[in-house]
Amino acid sequence: MINNFLIINCIGKDDKLGLRINKEFFVYNFDNKKKNERLVEQILSILKKHDVELNDNFSVIVNQGPGSFSGIRISLAVAKGLEISKKVKLFGYEDANLKLFNQENIEKLINQDLVEKKLIKPIYLS
Repeated sequence: MINNFLIINCIGKDDKLGLRINKEFFVYNFDNKKKNERLVEQILSILKKHDVELNDNFSVIVNQGPGSFSGIRISLAVAKGLEISKKVKLFGYEDANLKLFNQENIEKLINQDLVEKKLIKPIYLS
């Protein structure tokens, strides 16, 4: 079951980060222009702000596209780094399966098993 999670939606349009911790949900808009330099910094800042402990009870959910090649690759690399270093659970989803980036729709995505454990299947726009 996915309870507490970080969701990374970084595909080049309307990029956002979401954090669900202790049944509260927070959304952070992300500046596309500084994505390469700032994603890790912004994630760490959000996690610190909410005093999140990264461990095997925490999940990271990543948008696998379709979308920007660099945006998807960066998000996958960051998510994979968290999985390896902090032992978080890692999941991916397709952009078309999440209509609106809000708690209700993200929970539907999770409850309808539209997140996948087999993460590395990104879809890039040509």
